[in-house]
Amino acid sequence: MEELFYIADRSGLQQATDLLRDFGDAAFAEAASRAVRYRELGNAIRFCEWRQIERVLVVLAQSSAVGTVH
Repeated sequence: MEELFYIADRSGLQQATDLLRDFGDAAFAEAASRAVRYRELGNAIRFCEWRQIERVLVVLAQSSAVGTVH
């Protein structure tokens, strides 16, 4: 199975959960908006971080486990 996402540290997960808490279903759009903003600023690192947070939000929104469960 292809890796769904990569998060370098806990702060990325915290940002994802904060977005879900603050924006609810609009968290995906907010993460995408932030990614676009950083891309336009030419900040590739922050752009990639926000794209990964988008992917984490997709996984967190699932009602069942995704990937390998130990």
